[in-house]
Amino acid sequence: MEPTTILYIILAISIFSYVFEQVLDYLNLKAQRKDLPEDIAAFYDREKYYKSLNYHNERTKFGFITAAFSFSLSLLMLVFAGFGMLDTFLRHYLNNEIALALTFFAILILASDILTLPFQWYSTFVIEEKFGFNKTTLKTFIVDKLKGYALGALIGGLLVSVLIYLIQQIGPAFWIWFGVMAAAFVLFINMFYTSLIVPLFNTLTPLPGGELKTSIESFAIKINFPLDNIFVMDGSKRSAKANAFFSGIGKKKKIVLYDTLITNHTTEELVAVLAHEVGHFKKKHIVWSYLLSVIQIIFTLFILSLMVFNKDLSIALGGTQQAIHLNLLAFGILFSPISGITGLLMSLYSRKNEFEADAYARQMYSGKALADALKKLSVDSLSNLYPHPVYVFFHYSHPPLLKRLKAIQSVH
Repeated sequence: MEPTTILYIILAISIFSYVFEQVLDYLNLKAQRKDLPEDIAAFYDREKYYKSLNYHNERTKFGFITAAFSFSLSLLMLVFAGFGMLDTFLRHYLNNEIALALTFFAILILASDILTLPFQWYSTFVIEEKFGFNKTTLKTFIVDKLKGYALGALIGGLLVSVLIYLIQQIGPAFWIWFGVMAAAFVLFINMFYTSLIVPLFNTLTPLPGGELKTSIESFAIKINFPLDNIFVMDGSKRSAKANAFFSGIGKKKKIVLYDTLITNHTTEELVAVLAHEVGHFKKKHIVWSYLLSVIQIIFTLFILSLMVFNKDLSIALGGTQQAIHLNLLAFGILFSPISGITGLLMSLYSRKNEFEADAYARQMYSGKALADALKKLSVDSLSNLYPHPVYVFFHYSHPPLLKRLKAIQSVH
């Protein structure tokens, strides 16, 4: 295939993806309901509900602006061979392929982040502040940025270096070896994310003794679950929104509760949230999600192995010779329709898992307590109660609140 044809395909995919996402956002915005049924008004104050409508209106309209800006930058780089020009420029100073690729991606990532910095600042310090969510200070914002750069350089740089080294040394069979390494890396992150990554940004403290800890321990004994790693995270240092998550495989299991979650919920509601997270473990969702992600990674790498040595990909992006980093970039765009489908399937699987975890919490603890917790979480975060079904289909990893409540209340 001619480089010009490849470029046209890349442009078509980029334009279609942008337009498609904007249409989904528009549909989701127009799906909002201004009327509030009485059963919803029983737990969602009308004034706060209208506040949630304003919140989502503002975030969506701001999203249109940020997406248009980012898309315009990408389109300009593609049309005017910006990626190829950057590669040509760097080749005057760097001969090593790995160093060249690392510098290439570092410049693109830093430039993109710096150019969109005003949008990030506005999102955090204007929109989130306006609706009472932002707790981030300017110092935290800057420190988070610097830590993110350092972490990205360490992990991303290492992965890219290993990938390019294997491509150079092994050839088309690189995907097998890198696939094994990627699987091991994902497993490592799953096991030690809470121990190694989270503490870089947040403080984790063991849940102190008291009614909550006693209730959690009693529930753990009841379901024969070895739960001795429960932590409270200072999520309130950045946002008023609450959350909880489960991480780890095998003996490295940990439950993390945001301090905002503990502050705003009763003991019964918190144990119900915990029961939901334990449900993911009992139903083996974590293991299966890991295996599916590994399959997805290996499949992607195999397709990459068929394209990464194609010089025409580099030429299509404006390069003067074959460059692995240009081919990786071109592949990322060309593969995006397929990755979109695999991502959609993973979202479908994730929503199924959420229903199952809810059912487990209802069966083993209390459906009412879980429903009350979900209602409160939804109200406190000003969540969208009526998202467009098509938007949900393509983007939601969790079912919408009203569907979850209906499932919890139903009798099986």
